[in-house]
Amino acid sequence: MQTFPPSDLIADAGFILITDELSAPADFLLHRFLHVRVKEARHSSCIFLSVSEDFDRVKTVASKAGLNLAQNAKFKFIDLFKVLEASSEEAMGGADTRLRHIINLLSLDIGTMRAVEEQTLVILDDFASLEWLGFSTLDLFRFARALKALCLKSGAALVIRHHILNASEPGHLFQLLLQLCSYHIEVRPLASGRSGVVSGELCLHPGPCEN
Repeated sequence: MQTFPPSDLIADAGFILITDELSAPADFLLHRFLHVRVKEARHSSCIFLSVSEDFDRVKTVASKAGLNLAQNAKFKFIDLFKVLEASSEEAMGGADTRLRHIINLLSLDIGTMRAVEEQTLVILDDFASLEWLGFSTLDLFRFARALKALCLKSGAALVIRHHILNASEPGHLFQLLLQLCSYHIEVRPLASGRSGVVSGELCLHPGPCEN
């Protein structure tokens, strides 16, 4: 029986948008993507950009699945909150300039990874937190578009998690991200409520930019 996500989806999908809700978080899915790319796939690597989780948290969760991220040459962790905080203190300009700085840093990291490994996966967790930090919807849409363009140019796959606070009103930023994705993986609570250890279900939808 094939597990989800299949390795070919990660390799070929382009930009995968993952959405989740508070009662059905998608942490397990992000770590599954990470595990498939770093441990199971050959000649591959992962760059993990995190807004709200520190490296110790990511490392601890990964270790429970038998994946050691400490001093792992196939894995790079970037604390986006610290990068944005540093750029703010250095007065690097407006929101667009600070987000562009992230693109430039990522471009260098992807180049370094691809010099050693053939395939790179970029994970951004999570996009909603950037909005909560005060970045405008327009700036974030442009940032996502630039991320996608960079990954396509570099031959890297892109996975972005976006939290949904209200499923009935997912918000304008979600609609914009949806326009860019190749696939949308929706993690949502069970309609009947939690059942044992199962708290949600996965729904895979083709996006407008499906390959």
